[in-house]
Amino acid sequence: MTRAIHPVSTAVGEIADERTAAYALGLGDDSLILAQRLGEWIAHAPELEEDVALGNIGLDLLGHARGFLTYAGSAWGQDEDDLAYFRDEQEFRSRWLFEQPNGDFAHTIARQLFAAAYLVALYERLQASVDPTLAAIAAKAAKEVAYHLDHATQWTLRLGDGTEESHERMQAGLVAMWPYVDELFSDDPAATAAPDGVAVDPASLRQAFDAAVLPVIEEATLEVPTVPAARARGRFGVHSPPLGHLLPEMQVLARRHPGAVW
Repeated sequence: MTRAIHPVSTAVGEIADERTAAYALGLGDDSLILAQRLGEWIAHAPELEEDVALGNIGLDLLGHARGFLTYAGSAWGQDEDDLAYFRDEQEFRSRWLFEQPNGDFAHTIARQLFAAAYLVALYERLQASVDPTLAAIAAKAAKEVAYHLDHATQWTLRLGDGTEESHERMQAGLVAMWPYVDELFSDDPAATAAPDGVAVDPASLRQAFDAAVLPVIEEATLEVPTVPAARARGRFGVHSPPLGHLLPEMQVLARRHPGAVW
């Protein structure tokens, strides 16, 4: 059984100001792109239960994206579909971690561990936003990403402390995704420009992220990677090459049949 997608709706007449909308746009793009990546696992996961689990996690993220993008679009007279399907690559504001290809299952789990730990910390703080719509989206999303983190944690432990091959693959997954971790806590111009009390300072989330991730890596008998950070600037519209391959596939139907409805 899969979950229905229930985005958090803005209140009647609730329209974001442009600075708040720019901040919400980046948050929505992160969730949208990661949801698309997880959807690529459907019918390809290593076991049927993971087809369902990854699909449901993707649906959760898509619901979060719809809430953020709907609110962002209210400032510009656009809806969630306009923002998802009719922007070009340089107009997206997703962080690079969320854009990375699935790789093998261990790569996906490493990406999920880092992404979920970051989102748990983010939504815990964002619930205190003075913007009631952002706070409401965060309150709903926080419950769901807590499950996402538990799911990724259990798989990291299972693979890292499993067979020799699973251990090597899980370590390789951590190494592949670690270069994109630092960007999660780097400057976000939209967060800086947002009205006082609206946004969360990304740098303030690193301590909570480390507290969630580092003990898991240690318990899984893995090592924290020492690879250099990528020069990632997704919040500035500069993206990793994989996003350029993902967007055409995600957007082709809407662009080929604009205005079409099911």
